[in-house]
Amino acid sequence: MSVPAVPLTMRAVLLRGLGGFEQLDCRDDVPVPSPGAGEVLLRVLAAGLNNTDVNTRVGWYSKSVTDATDVAAGAATTAAQDGGWTGSPLRFPRIQGADVCGRVAAVGPGVDPARIGERVLVDPVLREPGGGEVAARYLGADCDGGFAEYVAVPAANALRVRCGWSDVELASLPCAYGAAENMLERAGLAAGETVLVTGASGGVGSAAVQLARRRGANVIAVARA
Repeated sequence: MSVPAVPLTMRAVLLRGLGGFEQLDCRDDVPVPSPGAGEVLLRVLAAGLNNTDVNTRVGWYSKSVTDATDVAAGAATTAAQDGGWTGSPLRFPRIQGADVCGRVAAVGPGVDPARIGERVLVDPVLREPGGGEVAARYLGADCDGGFAEYVAVPAANALRVRCGWSDVELASLPCAYGAAENMLERAGLAAGETVLVTGASGGVGSAAVQLARRRGANVIAVARA
């Protein structure tokens, strides 16, 4: 498969600060990132807009914010101090986008060049090697994400996919299905057990229903009062 040459600049949506849509700046002169050691550079094929992207933009993850997401932006000045997904300060400008389907366009030192051309999904929870379950960074919040033509991610987080799903369909999966899978795995859900899924109409809830059924569990889904 022929892989297009990587340009020097790209289109990207930059988040300039916490707040509403006025903080988003669509540019076509953003430098293309270079993959570092153990990283791959992806040409973004599709990127989903996840609720975590909205939460990050309005600073909702800050401990100083106690309101709902539709009013959280009012605390933007204080939320910036710990508004990252992992509780770290947000740094601007930031390219958001946690849900990414892409194709490997280049590799950094230590990564097999044979990976160039692979179609991949990105696990947005970026952990340090040997760091266990603790997330060191979250894609699109603590580091630049997929609302751009290119993004650099750890090679271990770029998971090759071989299926007939479209790029857009695949880009709907990582954040919601990853969160649901992690919860079911930690709960040790087994075939024949019964699981109650609250918020079963949302992304994570819908994913939990499907993944629990794949495990052979009996699912009780709650979607409204």
